[in-house]
Formats: sequence, structure tokens, C-alpha cells
Amino acid sequence: MAKRGDAKPSRALRGRAGRMQGGRGSGRASAGMVRLWGRHAVEAALKNPERHHRKLWATREGIASLDGELPSDFTVEYAQAADLARLVARDAPHQGLVLECEPLADIYLEDVLTGDPARPLVVLDQVTDPHNLGAILRSAAAFDACALLTQDRHAPPESGVVAKSASGALELVPWVRVVNLARALEEAAEAGYWRIGLDGGGKATLAEALPAGPVALVLGAEGEGMRHNIVQHCDAIARLPISAAMESLNVSNAAAIALYAAATRETGE
Repeated sequence: MAKRGDAKPSRALRGRAGRMQGGRGSGRASAGMVRLWGRHAVEAALKNPERHHRKLWATREGIASLDGELPSDFTVEYAQAADLARLVARDAPHQGLVLECEPLADIYLEDVLTGDPARPLVVLDQVTDPHNLGAILRSAAAFDACALLTQDRHAPPESGVVAKSASGALELVPWVRVVNLARALEEAAEAGYWRIGLDGGGKATLAEALPAGPVALVLGAEGEGMRHNIVQHCDAIARLPISAAMESLNVSNAAAIALYAAATRETGE
């Protein structure tokens, strides 16, 4: 897509208006593909050179809302909003845009550990709600985290729900999925990261526990928290100084606050 300020796509699109001819009522992507919806998620995916796209279904209003121009050979199938609703999860706010594309390529942890104190690593231990994961990706992008690290199992797959909740951040923040999260935390430590697990029972506050150097922020699932083995692989356990009137925060809110604290501390640079 062209840069901000270029003409809106109009003549460059090919396709036909009217009712859709395929995919009616499935709500599922083709085998090996993912379906993204909503303006921010679709626009970010279209701008991402690492994405391989298969097909875009759209209303004319949806196309007009995009920032930039699609390639001249990019085929769009025009449809009514009600038809697009059949391609996505129930009641999903597609905003007139549904994109089917290949999943993002696998990323290795060693390739994203920058060692930059200003770019924390966010680690999630069995956070399974895709809305929470997407919101955490959005905060990670806002505070320039180097990557999101999750276990391959017990974590949501790449999906339209994650992408919509991330509001474009799925295309910006490297998402590393590993088989053994404890081993990945060891690898982070070997790369110089101080691993801080967030837990309401921590004796120190996060501000007190934050180092001046590279940091990995580790958050567990709501309710269960971090597993014992993951706690054992943290260098410190810290809490957020919330009021005693509230037992805990939503994990995505906690991640946003922790990322802000990491971004505003004094670093070793």
C-alpha cells in the first residue's frame, strides 16, 4: 500500500459488486489460512510485507476507509455488509473488510532479544483469552516491546479475534511461540534479561524490582497466575501497588501498566 496521504484506492481495484459467490456461511478460513477483519487489522496486514494475502472481501465503504492504495493486481470481491458477517465470527465488527491470508512466519526468540533496556520482553504463561492477548499486543506495540513470548500450547492461535483486539499490533510486534516456556526464560536470562514475574503476593513493587538493564515481564493467567515452574524461572516476583479494595487487575491492564513502568524507569543507557 502507498504511504499516508496518497489517493484513496478506487481505479486500482478489480472485482465485482453484488452478492458474494463463495464462502457463504462458513465463518472459517480456508485450510492453512487465517481470516482477519476490521479496518486497523486488515490495513496493517495489507501494509505488512511479511504477509501473503489470498483474498479481500469488502464493501465499497470499507475500501474507502483504507489508508493508501492497493496494488493494481490485487483482487477485491465486493459484497454487502450482511454477506461479510457470514465470513467472520458471530457479531464480529468487520467494518466492511475481511482479509484471508497466510499465518505469519515462525519467529525464533534469539532473533528478537535485542538486549535494549528500553525494549522489554513480554512473557505470557497460559493466557488463553484471545481478546486479552490482542490487547497485550497493542500495549506491547505502544511501548515498543521487543517481542511477545507465549507457549505454543495453552495460548490462542493467530486469529481474527486476536488481530481485531490488537488493532494492527499483530503485524508490528514479533510473536514468539515456544514448546518449553521455562527453557525460553533461561534463554532470555542468558541474553542478559532480568525476569520479573507479576503477582499480587510479591513483596516488592514493580518499580522497586525493575532493573536498569533489559527486562522480561512475566504474567500468568487470570485466577491461576503463573505456574510454579515459571515462578522458579523468574529472578524476582513483584506486585503492582493497587488498592486493597480490588483483588487484582485484568491481565491486559496489568501488562499495560507494567510496560508503562518499564518505559518510564531510569535505564542503564
